[in-house]
Amino acid sequence: MAKFILIVVFMVVLIANFASSEVAASSGVVVGSSNPKEEGNKLAMVQEEEDMDGGFSSLDGMLQWAIGHSDPGVLKERSEVAQRMSPEELNKRQTELKELMEKLKMPSDAQLMLIAVNDLNNSSLPLEHHLRALEELLVLVEHIDNAIDLQKLGGFSVLVSILNHSVPEIRTAAAWVLGKASQNNPIVQKQVLELGALTMLMKMMKSHTTEEAVKALFAISALIRNNVNGQSLFYQEAGDTMLQEVLSNSNLDIRLHKKSLFLIADLAESQLENENTAEVSFFSNRLLLKAIVDSMASSDLDLTEKALYAIKNILLLRSTEVQLFKDFCKLNEVLERTRQQLNDHREEYAMDVESLRKEVNLTFLQKLNKVTQAAL
Repeated sequence: MAKFILIVVFMVVLIANFASSEVAASSGVVVGSSNPKEEGNKLAMVQEEEDMDGGFSSLDGMLQWAIGHSDPGVLKERSEVAQRMSPEELNKRQTELKELMEKLKMPSDAQLMLIAVNDLNNSSLPLEHHLRALEELLVLVEHIDNAIDLQKLGGFSVLVSILNHSVPEIRTAAAWVLGKASQNNPIVQKQVLELGALTMLMKMMKSHTTEEAVKALFAISALIRNNVNGQSLFYQEAGDTMLQEVLSNSNLDIRLHKKSLFLIADLAESQLENENTAEVSFFSNRLLLKAIVDSMASSDLDLTEKALYAIKNILLLRSTEVQLFKDFCKLNEVLERTRQQLNDHREEYAMDVESLRKEVNLTFLQKLNKVTQAAL
């Protein structure tokens, strides 16, 4: 009873201003039109694995907060006043406190995601609300459990559908969220791939908007990384041609070149790690290989390094046609020019890149020698 008296008396005084400000702030959240029963069902699915309560979870929690944020002298004075209260006054204070706790509850991540999904589904809302909803989802899906829960709330279906949105900013943001959610998350990768997102993202790579293409490539990489089924689909959709066109176009943003080379190196490494998987013709595309080799000529050391990593991993594949690298791609000549360029740089990073170049050159010569010996 003493604990309750303490809570009832000074909590209302201490938190009243805090509560009013929090309620005012939370009232700014825009919720799109939706079916309350349907929302309840979706949240119930998520609630099985997540504590849906926010704010103060109990009177004890509220008491601890109050004690830590009150003056001891005021606390003693209020306690004495409380002891003189009638039962009717205490009941009234109890009702006020319960109402206050309800107002102080903060929405859970699942509730915030559902609000965002509903906003995206509400075509009557202005563009700014849709962009804000996507920004909120971008933050929320960084947590792996939230990313999984988003599917239960119907979020991925909505995100994939708006990849066809008429506004580039909306498409860009949707691709970014899908990429964030898919990173190192095989459950989400499978769900998003089944919705047909990969084909749509690859089409977005042809966008005239640089940021849209960058985020689309980011999402593609996140979707298929360490995912054999996703990689197979990427190969079927002529992913080699897509990457070759990026690397061959010097007018494109350098971020696209770097992300493409990183993806190629990652795909080759995946092939190396899955030796039982049949090697694909992706790495026999001579135009793609030449575009990778030519990327080493860049004055950007980071781009040169990424090109070297990609070539190194491809050379390690059993099926690599090393003669193609020599005769068509002129790898030996490009490696020598790269050596001369790196000699002009004095920073430590250039030395690291040169070490990688030497490693690639050695691997290339060893593989070339094996082919020559076998032909004798």
